[in-house]
Amino acid sequence: MRLSAKRVIVFAMIILFAACSPGKYATTNKVYKKQVKAYAKLLLEYPVKDSAGLPYAAEWAGTTNFSMRSPNYVIIHHTAQNSCEQTLRTFTLARTQVSSHYVICRDGTVYHMLHDLLRAHHAGVSKWGNTTDLNSSSIGIELDNNGFEPFSELQMHSLLLLLDRLKKAYSIPVPNFIGHGDIAPTRKNDPNWRFPWQILSENGFGLWWSDTTNVQVPENFDYLNAIRIVGFDIKDTTAAITGFKRHFLQDTTKRMTPAAQKVLYCLYKKYQ
Repeated sequence: MRLSAKRVIVFAMIILFAACSPGKYATTNKVYKKQVKAYAKLLLEYPVKDSAGLPYAAEWAGTTNFSMRSPNYVIIHHTAQNSCEQTLRTFTLARTQVSSHYVICRDGTVYHMLHDLLRAHHAGVSKWGNTTDLNSSSIGIELDNNGFEPFSELQMHSLLLLLDRLKKAYSIPVPNFIGHGDIAPTRKNDPNWRFPWQILSENGFGLWWSDTTNVQVPENFDYLNAIRIVGFDIKDTTAAITGFKRHFLQDTTKRMTPAAQKVLYCLYKKYQ
């Protein structure tokens, strides 16, 4: 148990040193340091406390086999703000209660705002497949973009490098690189329809569809069930269809079309 405690301390100190760099964010970095220190103290409590209120054995028996929980999804956002500086300020104001692990500016500069193994407040009320707490299982990446413009080449270059590192570090499955508008289609549309999901897929981040020229969709094809199998929450069917078309067809219209059904059928077979 002593060795495990030392590992926790080392992990906490790494985060603390990273937060101590001088600069214009020195004040908020101190807040970061204070919060991490509080979490480190909680992890070092012995015996471990919880909120279950169950009766326990008289003697504490700490396991020697454990590690930090790691992310299984990457969620991509656009900031819906007008500059990287504005977004950094938003994420360093306690009253906003929103954050992200990474922010990538238009010029390709990457700000790492939160340790990958800590929980950011970026997904909100969301669902993907059977997962309903995406904040607890994902890395959030914000792209500096007001929601009405293309994404810059420098920004995309930095994003691809970051995604490659995250994928290798945490063994994130290929289909689990998705957007905020995918997991919360009733209230979010980011990254906007201009985002090049196909380029991401060609680099191993997210699934895509192949040529649909010769695709024959079965007459009994249940497209809503297929959208659900891909991952979308179909509680609001219009929002689910719109979210699917925005991601895979760069189309923001609300009706399911024959062309969209062909694309969906191709994807449905990949997810089965």
